[in-house]
Amino acid sequence: MNRRLKTRQRANESVTKSSPISEDLFEFLEDLNENNEREWFKANKDRYEQCVREPALDLIEQLEKPLMRSAPMLRVVAKRLGGSLMRIHRDTRFGKDKTPYKTNVGISLRHDGDGDIHGPGVYIHLACDECFVGAGSWRPAKETLAAIRQSIDADPKAWIKARDQRTFRKSFELAGESLKTSPRDYAKDHPMIEDLRRIDFIAVAPLSRKEVLADDAVKRIVELIRQAKPLMKFMCEAVELPY
Repeated sequence: MNRRLKTRQRANESVTKSSPISEDLFEFLEDLNENNEREWFKANKDRYEQCVREPALDLIEQLEKPLMRSAPMLRVVAKRLGGSLMRIHRDTRFGKDKTPYKTNVGISLRHDGDGDIHGPGVYIHLACDECFVGAGSWRPAKETLAAIRQSIDADPKAWIKARDQRTFRKSFELAGESLKTSPRDYAKDHPMIEDLRRIDFIAVAPLSRKEVLADDAVKRIVELIRQAKPLMKFMCEAVELPY
């Protein structure tokens, strides 16, 4: 049965009956971690398609309709290339690690008004050692970072309200890296200096493998993305994007 037919059938189902992700995905990633070389991957390409890429595309497809209601500005695109599913091939040009393949599944739901992966968006990570949903801006561009800092400086109460909103912090923890010193144009004793020092404005909500494999996996991921709205709304408004 082709994927288009399966998609139409799912559109007629009111409830997702099972997770599109199975243990086969994690088993493949475990094996890839032990055999991260081009010849092995070539010999196991069909297994990758069946156990990893197709289930990941199914997950994206199942997220599309509920996120159209709760986060319509997120771009949810189930395409083999050029969509929300990130490439498994690593860029080995600049890093010390020359292994050719990533040992995780990455799904990037970018803002419809800013296709940059570093702009405000949502990221879903599936790997053997950890799974999570991330939200916010990872390593934003210089102009975006400056705009976020300016928004915090201009309205710290709004930032604190978004950062500490109860439902959001129930699942998410702020993550990422910070400067060791205060950023230019901000005093070391600024009352919001700890947040102004951030170079990543992201939050992470862990997912257990049990949650990823559960029948309500899609519902849980959608719920987490909804819970991330306070942070996403602040990030987007800082760079004059709707959310």
